[in-house]
Amino acid sequence: MEFEKIREVISEQMSIDADDIKMESSFAKDLSADSLDILQIITELEEAFGVEFTGENADKLKTVADVVDYVKKALS
Repeated sequence: MEFEKIREVISEQMSIDADDIKMESSFAKDLSADSLDILQIITELEEAFGVEFTGENADKLKTVADVVDYVKKALS
């Protein structure tokens, strides 16, 4: 469930097809996301899931799987 919602948010923010977003997708290499894109994605995810990303944690989020894991842990 978390992956689908995260993929939807990334798709909307990056204007890319959701089917192109995989768990192993790297924000920088595969999705061509810059720091502003990532900040916008994080802001949307905070609203969607009611979780907070700290600057330290956000810097560690390199792949979609990293975000999914972070959100799952924050919700548990």
